[in-house]
Order: sequence, then structure tokens, then C-alpha cells
Amino acid sequence: MRFFNTAGPVNQAKHYTVPPLERFDLSEIETLIAQEKYFVLHAPRQTGKTSSMLALVDHLNANKNYRALYCNVETAQTAREDVAKGIKSILVTLGNRAANDLDDDYLSQNWKDILAECGEHDALTVSLTRFSQANDLPLVLVIDEVDALVGDTLISVLRQIRSGYPQRPGQFPSSIVLCGVRDVRDYRIHSGSGKEIITGGSAFNIKAKSLRMGDFVKTEVGLLLARHTHETGQKFTPDAVACIWHLSQGQPWLVNALAYEVCFEMKDGRDRTRSIDKEMVEQAKENLIFRRETHLDQLADKLRESRVHGVIEGVLSGRAEVAGNLPEDDIQYVTDLGLIRRKPQVAIANPIYREIIPRMLTASTQDTLSHQAAWYITPDHRLDMDKLMTAFQEFFQEHSAHWLERFQYKEAGPQLLLQAFLQRIINSGGRIEREYGLGRQRVDLLVMWPLEPEEAALQAGRPAWTRWQGPVQKVVVELKVLHKGLEHTIAKGLDQTRAYMDSCGTTDGHLVIFNRDPDVPWEEKIFHRTDTCRGIPIRIWGM
Repeated sequence: MRFFNTAGPVNQAKHYTVPPLERFDLSEIETLIAQEKYFVLHAPRQTGKTSSMLALVDHLNANKNYRALYCNVETAQTAREDVAKGIKSILVTLGNRAANDLDDDYLSQNWKDILAECGEHDALTVSLTRFSQANDLPLVLVIDEVDALVGDTLISVLRQIRSGYPQRPGQFPSSIVLCGVRDVRDYRIHSGSGKEIITGGSAFNIKAKSLRMGDFVKTEVGLLLARHTHETGQKFTPDAVACIWHLSQGQPWLVNALAYEVCFEMKDGRDRTRSIDKEMVEQAKENLIFRRETHLDQLADKLRESRVHGVIEGVLSGRAEVAGNLPEDDIQYVTDLGLIRRKPQVAIANPIYREIIPRMLTASTQDTLSHQAAWYITPDHRLDMDKLMTAFQEFFQEHSAHWLERFQYKEAGPQLLLQAFLQRIINSGGRIEREYGLGRQRVDLLVMWPLEPEEAALQAGRPAWTRWQGPVQKVVVELKVLHKGLEHTIAKGLDQTRAYMDSCGTTDGHLVIFNRDPDVPWEEKIFHRTDTCRGIPIRIWGM
């Protein structure tokens, strides 16, 4: 049985796949290669670019018009600024791939002599020159993970390729594809002093084009899931397919991870006579987030980068004044990493990332909060939101200065602290959905709490996730920062809260106003009142 792949390149014999050569415009790439162009193909991690490049190499070799070679140079990353070690590692990899994939041992037998003869600053150029001369067909070279290289090693590789460029096609590769997460313009290479930055663009100004591989489109998600149905007979309900699309927005790893979790990891999903429904997909999402799978855990490293920090903080806070100070290059960089989308406005790329980012940024805060879910659950198993919000208001007044100082993302600190507080309580059986974006001036939270206790479902012999098929308490919590006066902020916030309540199908809404002015005393900041908006009462909490 094939399965959904979440690790490494796809193997069409083992994995359900969207055909790798259909992930990009093959005719455009063939035209660039025919025109002897050097170009870049970039995409976020675990999007499928390696699978597609391997398929491209096989396609070119099968047509017998070119000799195509794929090479992953990631092992040279550990050489960092040591050019000799880095170039040696790349030559070893090139030699091994040529011997294994093309049955050509020229490079594996000669790279040592070339390195000794020419030195590390010319060895790559000379090796590719002599390898091209030894082949009757034009050579096409795909260099994967090139942006993993560091400092002088990266500069040397780019400039040695540029040095041989005028000799193509007879004495140098006819076409070279640089493949990585980032576009070449974002290969930021610090000089030896550490102050000057040499961009990859200036070190590789022979680039003809940059292509970006996108995520799956909706039809491709349906196609991938249908492969499982075709082979096993197990169906996905239309709501389940729509849910996988919504949660992932087509990000290939997320699509495969959700499908693998629900079909191969969850006990009920392994029953092929049972259709996969929306509630099972939602539970699969929670499982992935709870385990912080490798792909999701890698987000934590990116969030610490200064360029990522600035953009994500602006998105989390929603404040227009933060958004207005962000460099265009940084926004594009974070887009290229796959963390955000730019249309219709700058926002987190998909609901799962939108969920995991606040959780990651507040994980230690959640773990050290002493509040327990049982304190805020009524005898009929409803969340007592008034009691919960009152407790947070008291907590915020007493401890916010201490807690907010611990956050790296200080501009979004109050919003993150409230989310950590809520998450601590909701983790015992509920969910939070989040809406936020650059310049939105607010953060929308939808708290969902199933009214059937987990123990009741288990005692009835049903999985815990089936509680979501029954009645669910829905509460909207709108977060805003005080702007242009209290009454102006409240008036605008009430309208926004009511609109979000309507879209979520609930009449339970809370508006939280954070006053960031340090000169205003707590006696003025802290308040609680109820106003009516279009006939519906909404609780307002000042912080």
C-alpha cells in the first residue's frame, strides 16, 4: 500500500503523489534550458522542489538531448568559511552523483588531481569544464540546497560558476539551476569584517530568471486524497477535503501530514470502511500541533531571525504603525520562506501556522501559569468566560510587566499573553482559532468548547474527537490596542467584534482593549462594562 509522504523526496512507487513535473511550468523550464540560461528555482522547505528537480533530471536524460546531473551540496554547509573543505565536499558529491546516476566516473577519478593542481578557488570551475568537454551532449546541472552554504564558501561557488559561464555549452554546463529556499538576492553573505554584506545577486549576476514553486492548488489537494480513495476504497467527505485545504492552504507537507495522521496514525482512520470526516481532520491537526512535528518545530528557529521577527511581530500585533516600518525586502524574504502570504493582505500563510506560532512563542509562559481549567468550567460543562476574563484582568494588572519583559515579540506582548492564558485553559479540551494580519488593528480569537465532557465520550466507547459532533460553545474574543481615544477604539471594536460573531455563528462576544501608555494608571486602564451592538450585548474589558 502506498502512503502519504512527509519525509524527503517522493517515490511514486511508494507514495501518493501529485506528478512532480506538474508542479511547475515544464515548458518554461525547457525553454530556459534550451536557451542555455542559468536560473534559480526556490520554494519553502518541504514544498516538493527536490522531488521535482529529480524528476526534471530524469526527464531530460530520458529525452537524450542533454546530460543532466542533480547534486545536493548541503554537506558543504559545515565547512562554513573554510573554502577548501567546502569545495572538496562539493567535488566529492558531484563525483559520486555522476558515477551513480550517469555511470560516469570521470569526476570521481579526477577531482583530487584537479584540486591539487588548481587549488580550491578554481577547482570547481576546472572540474565542470573538463567534465563538460568529456561529454558529447550539453550538460545541465541542478545544484540543490545551494543557499545552505555559508560565507566565503558560498561566494566561491557562485563566482566559480560565473567564471565558467562564458565557456558554455561546450566547455561548461550549458544550463545550471540553483535550487533552494531563498532567491539568490537573499543569499546575504557577510564579508570577513562581518560588517559589509555582499548579496548573492552581485556574486551571481548571470541569473536569467527566478522561479518560485508554489503550494498545491485546491484541485491538486483533491487529486492527492483521491489516490488514497482509489487504492483503499476509503473516502474523504467533502467537508474533510475542504477542511484539509483550509487548514493547509495547499502547503504540501501539511496536506500530506494531515492525511497521513488521519488515515494511518489515528485508530479510527485505519478502518478503511470508515469515511474520513471533518472532525477527524481537526483532531489530526491538534495531534500534529501537540507533537510539534519536525516541520512545525523548524518554525521556531525561523521566528528567532531578526528579519522574520520584525515581520511576524507586525502581523501578530496587527498595528498599522508597526506595519508601516517594515522593509519590503524583509516582507518578501518571509514570504519566500513560506511563513506569510501577501494577498489579499499580509497574513500568516495558513491556519496551522497561524495556530502554532502564538503557541510556540508562549509555550514556556503556558507551562508556568498556575491557573487550572477546572476553575472556569460550570457544572453543565460550559466555560465561564466572565470568570475567566476577570481572572486574566487581575493577572494582567499584577504580573504583565514581568511577563511581557520575557517576550521576544514585545510589540505583540499583551495579545500573546492573553492567548497564552486562554490556551492554558483551553488545552484541557477546547480549541482556539485565530485571525490576525499586518495592519488589521486587531486580533480575532474564536474559542470553541464542546459541551460533552471527554470522559463521557470515552465511557460511551467513543473517541474523544466525537464530542465535536455535538453542541459546541463558541465565544469570540476581539483584541485591540487603544488608538485615537478610548470611545473611538471601543466603537470600532464593537463593530468588528459583532461582524466576527456573525461570521462564526455566535452571540457570545468579548472585546479586550489594551492601553499601552505607561503613564496611564491602572485605575484608568482596568474596567469592565457591557455595550450593545446591533441588538447583541458585548462584554468590554479594559487592560
